[in-house]
Amino acid sequence: MSSELTKRSLVELAVERMRERILQGDWHVGQRLPTEPELALELGISRNTVREAMRVLAFSGLVEVRQGDGSYLRTCQDPLQAVQAMSRCTLEQARETRHILESEAIGLAALRRTDEDLQGLRAALAGSAGHFHGDVDAYVSCDLVFHQRLIDAAHNPALSELYRYFSGVVAAALQHNMATVPRSQATFDLHGQILDAIEQRDPERAKALSRTLIES
Repeated sequence: MSSELTKRSLVELAVERMRERILQGDWHVGQRLPTEPELALELGISRNTVREAMRVLAFSGLVEVRQGDGSYLRTCQDPLQAVQAMSRCTLEQARETRHILESEAIGLAALRRTDEDLQGLRAALAGSAGHFHGDVDAYVSCDLVFHQRLIDAAHNPALSELYRYFSGVVAAALQHNMATVPRSQATFDLHGQILDAIEQRDPERAKALSRTLIES
């Protein structure tokens, strides 16, 4: 086994053991975790391995690293499990979830959006417009920015965070829909119509257009 693979397997083992301790309730939310030397001693591994494992846990959302202050437990519920469940859902299940999450959030965005939100949405829509009939990956990347800004305009941090986790599923659905050639300009135009409804503070129209877009 190469040294790189050995290092990776040690980090994965450290991550798994720390996840087990979190799920067992050894630490509570908001608690400062033991220092890297303390964890290295407890787990019988090097400080470098502990540091890499902590980066993985921070990336997955379980741990918050505060520079100069240490690492704190952010949640006992491992977001990775939710992300994995989302990645296994079918296109129909993804569609159902988008109706519940995206359409309702867009309705709230129509009521709560600010002028700054509108500027960000217009910029994102302009960015995706140039790619709709071109490269699929470039379009999907731009379109996800537009959709995330739609959700963010609801000004509900929980909805925004949920949608960030869900965005991988949305991307897969978008790539599936973009396989149709030629691509329907009417489908893209729905984005602008949703933005108009949000600008006009018309939640019912925004939700109806969102549902049409999800079904298209």
